[in-house]
Amino acid sequence: MPYLGLICNAMVWGLSWWPLRHLQNWGLHPLWATTIFFCLGTVLVSWWNPRAWLIVWRTPGLWALALAAGGTNAAFNWAVSVGEVVRVVLLFYLMPIWAVILARLVLHEPITRSAIVRVGLALAGALLVLKPAGAPWPTIEGLPDVLALCGGFGFALNNVLLRKQAKREASARALAMFIGGMLLPGGLAWTLSHMGVITPWPAWDVRWVIGALALGLAVFGANLALQYGAARVPVHISSVVMLTEIVFASGSAVWLAGEVLTPAIWMGGGLILLAALLAAREEPEGA
Repeated sequence: MPYLGLICNAMVWGLSWWPLRHLQNWGLHPLWATTIFFCLGTVLVSWWNPRAWLIVWRTPGLWALALAAGGTNAAFNWAVSVGEVVRVVLLFYLMPIWAVILARLVLHEPITRSAIVRVGLALAGALLVLKPAGAPWPTIEGLPDVLALCGGFGFALNNVLLRKQAKREASARALAMFIGGMLLPGGLAWTLSHMGVITPWPAWDVRWVIGALALGLAVFGANLALQYGAARVPVHISSVVMLTEIVFASGSAVWLAGEVLTPAIWMGGGLILLAALLAAREEPEGA
């Protein structure tokens, strides 16, 4: 059951791009959709443990966690809604690079030789993924690439801050993440819609209302499944299982969106995945 919980979490996030694109076609921008998802989660966690609000309010470290969670979810959901899914997910999973830097700055962990190797592998993979066919140099192609990179940085920061706040009550950490996932995308959506960058809050439509609530419940369930599995499976194993998100995302993108996995994507993705696997193997030593 714990392994199934981890796989279910990876599946929800790996397939989330498909309903997000449908919601966008129905007029609900991914930022507005993300706000709804995490508003639902905030309400449910608050109902389960109202005291968690007091812990979050009194703990500035959880405010930082909220910002990191809000940023990574806003960036990832927007990126997979408008970009090439496989490319976005691979760039998002450049976490070994960000994790080494952030662990040094926030947790004061040393930068080891193996960490340098992981960073080198991830960078080599990123260069292959970002290099267009026939072009001499890698390029960042528009908003989806930028969002994917920012989302991956936010996810690495989220994980580092979770470790820093490990002694806090689980419900308080979860509430902080849901609050961040509600307020930051919501504030960003409000600002950008008033600037004319994204579409405003749409007229009520039963399709996006039901779709957003359904996906919101799936995201909440995925979070519970992650916490259940992560608490019962060794970290170095759970980290590897969570990488199945790449498999779900890539397979569904090829099947449902007709994306093509080029040799460069295969090789670059393999290097990024290898870096993540090496990081997962070393996790018990650094924990």
